[in-house]
Amino acid sequence: MSQEERVRLFLDSNVLTAGIVSRWGLDKAVLSLCAARICRLVLAEAVREEVEENLLIRLSGVESVVANRALDDYARLMDLMKPELMPFPAQAAVKASRHLIRHAADVPVLLSAMASGPDWLLTHNSKHFTPAVARRTGLRIATPAEFLRALSQSIRER
Repeated sequence: MSQEERVRLFLDSNVLTAGIVSRWGLDKAVLSLCAARICRLVLAEAVREEVEENLLIRLSGVESVVANRALDDYARLMDLMKPELMPFPAQAAVKASRHLIRHAADVPVLLSAMASGPDWLLTHNSKHFTPAVARRTGLRIATPAEFLRALSQSIRER
């Protein structure tokens, strides 16, 4: 499968973090699809920073051997996925686009997703990444469960 044929997934930090720290689950399944290069991870710098901050916070109370192993696993995962990186949007664009989404902290993430044009934006944050946001931006926004159900359906239809 060529890079152009792979489904491009833009993951919000909550999906990426949960996939990294969970032993199993749909978030981890999505990361597995990216690690196997069945899907292509689109990674915004804004998301990467938040994920790394969250990982460091979670690891601050554990033994250094465990923390180092977790950070090594994270680095190995990123290497396997070879994400397509999206830079931070310009500050002027962030200010001008504040009307697109309710939560100001989500604007850089949303603009990065819009700039990358993924097939799917996956998030658990349905409070902020609403159907109205999807309509305004033209993004296909879903939870990992919704995405995996749609993927399953498309496989059955072939």
